[in-house]
Amino acid sequence: MQIYDISQEVFTCAVYPGDPQPVRDVKLRISEGAICNLTAFEMCAHNGTHVDAPYHFLDGEETIDKVPLDKFVGYAYVAEHNGDITAKDAERILKEAKAENAYDVKEYADAWERILVKGNAVMTKEGAEVFAKAGIKLFGNESQTVGPLDAPMEVHLIMLGAKIVLLEGIRLSGVPVGKYLLNAAPINLGGSDGAPCRALLISL
Repeated sequence: MQIYDISQEVFTCAVYPGDPQPVRDVKLRISEGAICNLTAFEMCAHNGTHVDAPYHFLDGEETIDKVPLDKFVGYAYVAEHNGDITAKDAERILKEAKAENAYDVKEYADAWERILVKGNAVMTKEGAEVFAKAGIKLFGNESQTVGPLDAPMEVHLIMLGAKIVLLEGIRLSGVPVGKYLLNAAPINLGGSDGAPCRALLISL
């Protein structure tokens, strides 16, 4: 078994343009005579490695605390792609995720429901529609947003509207293409549009 940490460190993480950077506030230090070290912090719910709930772009839809945990935890497929994810690319990725091989365990059968893309990938409207129609539970990529950086709304509306959780800002450079157990459960921020998470992939 191998565990891959696919999360960013919070205080040095990438942020979406215009979002605030996380700030560390050290309240107590043992070196200064305090009884313990104590840290407070301030951050945006979408800093670093995080998940988007439907409420992020759809008022009245599920907030992060209402999204079923099986969206974030379960078998997943890591694909690799650079550039725009077209409808044809999305169909290819789904086909790869559903393919079986001699090493597959039966639990991997639903790995296609959680798709992670390694590389500098940008979701297109057409690609988003393929994943939405397929009924996947989660889509993740390395960018701080799914879709074009300067115009992510259309893709978000399609995918979040289909109840697909978006896992953004993951780091997959050291992870081979294949099937894994994913744990990307978010912090339980009641009423929030998203939340940071410590995303892990486990190879069996």
